[in-house]
Amino acid sequence: MEQKAYEWAQALCYYAGEDEEFLRNFWRMLIRSPEIYKEFLHYLEHQQFLCEYKVSGYSVVDIMVWQMDHFKAQMDRGKDDMKNNGDKMLLMAFDTLLRMEQNPDYYVNLIQTETGTDYPGKYN
Repeated sequence: MEQKAYEWAQALCYYAGEDEEFLRNFWRMLIRSPEIYKEFLHYLEHQQFLCEYKVSGYSVVDIMVWQMDHFKAQMDRGKDDMKNNGDKMLLMAFDTLLRMEQNPDYYVNLIQTETGTDYPGKYN
């Protein structure tokens, strides 16, 4: 299963436009985190999020939703490379969860204070 997971990570990186160095770092962090690796494998096998593992109360789906706000803001500024790249959104959500595991306070602060597109009533 590990080979299949690596090949999928490799494909995600390719379709997300990430290089070999990103793949090496991502894979190294992924295999060192049994909980996130389990989440990654579950998504690979079922195309659904497991969401059993959370870092400081946040799951990979929570991170993906937070990041989608940023992708929308990029599109608003004319940077639409994320517009049709679900592979990149998925990869970045897992990558952020891995990084959040290493430095939870930093990412919790970002999630709670940094938003993408602002609109009236967003914080109500």
